[in-house]
Amino acid sequence: MKYNELNIDSHKRTHRVGRGIAAGRGKTAGRGTKGQKSRTGKKRNPGFEGGQNPLMQRLPKLPGFRSIRPKAENVFTGQLDSLSGTVDNFSLYEAGITTSPFVKVKLISKGDVTKKADVKLQAASESAKQLVKKAGGSFTPTDRPKRQSKSNTK
Repeated sequence: MKYNELNIDSHKRTHRVGRGIAAGRGKTAGRGTKGQKSRTGKKRNPGFEGGQNPLMQRLPKLPGFRSIRPKAENVFTGQLDSLSGTVDNFSLYEAGITTSPFVKVKLISKGDVTKKADVKLQAASESAKQLVKKAGGSFTPTDRPKRQSKSNTK
């Protein structure tokens, strides 16, 4: 970065309010006239609705919670025979087994493995790993593929 490329507005001075009419934001200092919001001191609670029963109290308290962690897509050992060579997120997506190549995929033991396959996925059950090894293949845990940002693709 060069001196002439610096952003001039990066150190913009904050506007001092309530310092007279000539300063631009004098008297009420941008707060309007009167009322609870114009006063100094404690502010209203973000959920406060003027004395009315707030929305968070009106809604029922439901049991449990929902996890925000994205769920792993399951791939069964019986589906591996339709693929050949290395099995990874991209080969599973191209075969139509997973919805996206960028999701976490877990290999679950359901069905037999007859072909040798080198499996490179994020997770697998112990019994699924044993089935793959028994067929002559191998399992390697890998990270989930990251999407390329749009700035890198140009």
